[in-house]
Amino acid sequence: MYKPLPIGVEFFNEFKKDNYYYVDKTLFIKELIDKKGKVNLFTRPRRFGKTLTLDMLRCFFEEGSDPGLFSGLKIMDAGDEYTSLMGKFPVIFLTLKSAKTGKEELAFNALRNTIAREFDRHSSVLESSALSDEEKEKFINFRGWKLEPDQYADSLKFLCESIKKARDKNSIILIDEYDVPLESSFYDGYYGHMVSFIRGLFEGALKTNTALEFACLTGCLRISKESIFTGLNNLKINSILTTNYGEYFGFTDEEVQRILEDYGLSDRYGEVRDWYNGYDFGGKNVYNPWSTIYYVDDHVAKHDAFPKSYWANTSSNSIVRDLVERADSDTKTEIERLIEWGSIEKPIHEDITYGEIYKEQDNLWNFMFFTGYLKIISQRFENDTLYATMVIPNRETRYIYSQKIVNWFSQEIVQKSDRGALFDAMKNGDAQGFEREINKLLRPSISYLDSYENFYHGFMAGILVGIDGYAVKSNRESGDGRSDILVKPVNIFDKAFVIELKAVKREGRSPVTLEMMDRAAEAAIKQIDDLSYADALLEDGYGNIGRYGISFFKKNCRVHFRDGY
Repeated sequence: MYKPLPIGVEFFNEFKKDNYYYVDKTLFIKELIDKKGKVNLFTRPRRFGKTLTLDMLRCFFEEGSDPGLFSGLKIMDAGDEYTSLMGKFPVIFLTLKSAKTGKEELAFNALRNTIAREFDRHSSVLESSALSDEEKEKFINFRGWKLEPDQYADSLKFLCESIKKARDKNSIILIDEYDVPLESSFYDGYYGHMVSFIRGLFEGALKTNTALEFACLTGCLRISKESIFTGLNNLKINSILTTNYGEYFGFTDEEVQRILEDYGLSDRYGEVRDWYNGYDFGGKNVYNPWSTIYYVDDHVAKHDAFPKSYWANTSSNSIVRDLVERADSDTKTEIERLIEWGSIEKPIHEDITYGEIYKEQDNLWNFMFFTGYLKIISQRFENDTLYATMVIPNRETRYIYSQKIVNWFSQEIVQKSDRGALFDAMKNGDAQGFEREINKLLRPSISYLDSYENFYHGFMAGILVGIDGYAVKSNRESGDGRSDILVKPVNIFDKAFVIELKAVKREGRSPVTLEMMDRAAEAAIKQIDDLSYADALLEDGYGNIGRYGISFFKKNCRVHFRDGY
C-alpha cells in the first residue's frame, strides 16, 4: 500500500531508483546558489540528514548526473538560472566518518583511502595533455597510496588544479562529517597529529584555491577557527543558531503531518509531536527526521505500538558522558531540573576545540546544545557574551536524560563507593543498616520528581551487582507478576532475597512523612506475598528467603524487612 520508508538510506539516487518515500528538500540547492557562499559549513546533530543533503548536491551538480532524479521535485520549478547548473561541475566528495577508529594508523589509512578514491574517480584527467609528466606522476601517487599522511596537505587542491587543467572547469568540494576524525583522535591520543592533517588539507583545498567553485562541509560541532580553519576568511558558518537553511535539516510540522497522513497515522500526530518535535534550527521548528521515519515504520506494522527513543543509540555520547561524569553537585542539580521540564541559563560559545573541553563545566552545556540534547527558548546578550535559556527538546531526548545520563551518575557512584557495609547489612537482614547505606549512595546520585520505580530500580540493581557469591536478577517473571529484584546466593542453603521497590508520590504541595514512607515499604512487602514473587526462588530449591520492601522519595529511602516465607 505504501512506498518503502528510507530507513538508513543516505544516497539521494536510491530514493528515485528504489521508489523510497522522499520529503522534498531540494530547495536547499536554490538557497545555496542564492547565498553564493564560497565555503559553507553546516553543523547539525547526528542523524539530521547532513549526508543525504550533501549527496543531493553531488547528484545535482556533478557532470553526467541524471536529471530524472529530480523530476517532479521543487528545484525543477525554481527557474532556469538554477536548473541550468545541473550536471555542470566536477564534484569532489569526501566523507571523513571512516576515520572513526581506535588506532592512529588505521585512521590515517582510512583518510588516505578516501582521498585516493576521489583521485581514482577523476582519473580520466590523466588522459589530458594539459598535465605534465611530473603532475601525472604526482596524481598517480595520491591515487595509489604512495605518499605519507603528512604529504597530503595539498592533495585536494592539487586534484582541483588537475581537473581545471584537463577540463577547464572549477570543482565543487563536498566534505561530510569533517569533525569525526577530530573527536576520535581526541579520545585515542593523537589529536594534535590529526588537527595538523585536517588543517593542512582544508587550508590547501579551501583557501586561495582558484580552481574551487564552492565547497560545503557538514559536522556536528563548529570547531574553532584557531584549530583547523586558520585564516579561512571565506568560511560561512551555518550552525543551529544561524537564521539560514533552518528547514532543510529535519522535518517541518507540515511535512510530518503529510507523512502521517500518507501512511494512515494522522491520529498519532500528537504523540509524534511530543516525542520527536521541538528542535529550533535557524528559527525553524523541526522534528528529528531519523526518529520520525522509524516511528512511522514501526506504526505501519503495528498501529498501536509504543513510541521509542530511536535516536538514543545513534549518536556518539563519549564526550557528553565524560563531561557528565566530571560534573559537580550544581551540574547534577541542573540536570535534575531539566528532567523535570525546567530550564537552565548558560553562556553559549560556538568556537570549541576538543583540547579545551575540560577547562570549564559550561562546555558540557555547549556540547549538549550543539549535539541536540538541549534547545534554546530565549537569549540575551550581556558583556559581549550570549546567554541562552535552554530546555530539553522533547520526550525522546528526555528519555535519554532519565535513562542514560542518570545511569551514568549511578555507575560512577557504584565504581567509587565501598559497598561492603551495604552488602553485609542486606545479607544479615539489618534493615536499618541497609537503609543507612542506601541513603549514603542516594545523596550524590541524581533523581527526579516523576522517576517512579524506573530510576530506583536501575539504581538498586546497579549498587547490588558485585556481591561475592550472589547473583542479582532484575525484573524476573515470578509467581503472578515480575519481582523488581531477586538476590540469589550460589549456595542454595544461604539466604536469598526478594526486593520490591515503591516510589512515594505526594499530593500537591503536601509534605511527605515517615508514615507515608513506612506504609509504602509495607505495601511493597505485601505485594511480594500477594503475588508470590518468591516462587521462582522456591522452584530453584531455596528455602531460606528474606523479603525487603523499600520506599523512596527523591534522595531518601525507608527499608522494611521480613524473614522467612
